[in-house]
Amino acid sequence: MSSQTLQSQVAALGHAARAAARHIARASTAAKNQALLLAASALRRDQEALLLANAQDVEQARQKGLDAAFIDRLSLSPKGIESMAAGLEQIASLQDPVGEITGLARRPSGIEVGRMRVPLGVIAIIYEARPNVTADAAGLCLKSGNACILRGGSEAVRSNQIIARAMHEGLRGANLPATVVQVMDITDRAAVGELITLRGLVDVIVPRGGKGLIERISNEARIPVIKHLDGVCHTFIDASADVAMAIRVSDNAKTQRYGTCNTMETLLVHEAIAPEVLPPLCAVYLEKEVELRGDEAARQLVSAIKPAEEADWYAEYLAPILSIRVVPSLDAAIEHIARYGSQHTDAIITNDWDNANRFLREVDSSSVMVNTSTRFADGFEYGLGAEIGISTDKLHARGPVGLEGLTSQKFVVLGHGEIRGG
Repeated sequence: MSSQTLQSQVAALGHAARAAARHIARASTAAKNQALLLAASALRRDQEALLLANAQDVEQARQKGLDAAFIDRLSLSPKGIESMAAGLEQIASLQDPVGEITGLARRPSGIEVGRMRVPLGVIAIIYEARPNVTADAAGLCLKSGNACILRGGSEAVRSNQIIARAMHEGLRGANLPATVVQVMDITDRAAVGELITLRGLVDVIVPRGGKGLIERISNEARIPVIKHLDGVCHTFIDASADVAMAIRVSDNAKTQRYGTCNTMETLLVHEAIAPEVLPPLCAVYLEKEVELRGDEAARQLVSAIKPAEEADWYAEYLAPILSIRVVPSLDAAIEHIARYGSQHTDAIITNDWDNANRFLREVDSSSVMVNTSTRFADGFEYGLGAEIGISTDKLHARGPVGLEGLTSQKFVVLGHGEIRGG
């Protein structure tokens, strides 16, 4: 395909999405919910067709020699399809943020000033192997009144088209344009470069995938990007922590799942409690075959800990590897997180509420937690329903991005014939 042809095809998607965005922005909550529920029914009805398409995608990925972890992310099962359908139904059950007016207050002039929540417009989501992202992203964009252009990995193109077909059926059944959800079937990687420069047609880019993909989008996009690069998450066990709680929470933060962005990668332990908590906690990790890397103070307490290098403190392992550092104070823990962290999710385990408050105020991350696992940094766990991603940026959306994060606010002014005097 020539570059000119590719450019025109991607631009056509953008123009169709822009037109559809005007329709979905004014759609009623009832119509949006109907579309979601009809799409969920279509996914269940077409389960066999989706499984067949997915099997073809998986076989092609195996022939390309892609690794087992990639194949796992790509593969769908009847349970996974039911989860997608249930996710759409859950989104339908969530409160519609569009049109909500907050903060309405009367000014001395007599006018009333407030803010109304409105859709962002056209959202382009670029992601890799997971077909479930297609349903989640389409559902969230639809309910929040946005049109979307979805560019999944080329390895999942057959699966994504079946899911798109279900979404289109739902939209048509609710008398909404099918172009509210468009799934790109162009497998040429250059299409991504065209999509992320569609200024005036696309309002926001959301990349979901590995660090390489997100870095590329962040560097090349001509459109605002909602993203996070790394998930270097910390748990700090304070001197006053309950030891049993610290062990239970720190175990879960690391071992509940290894390959997620909210998994703890570095454990910080106050030197006053380290002799009491580190040996039994490390025994739990070693039993689960977690490789431990630590500073000299940690290694003196647990001989199985390997020496940590400077790079370990920056590492997002996404694997059964954990770095451990013993620190002399809360200040030292906060300083470590500021220097090495990625502003994703950080937690403190403590019985000292003053220290907890300091940690909440001073740690500059998108999620900051007290006495619980970093694994809770998730849209579903926060009550947002499905999430479209996690943002570590400070403007617009921060943390898990759900329906509200896919909207903006505009000022609304209600008058009663007032005029401004000189």
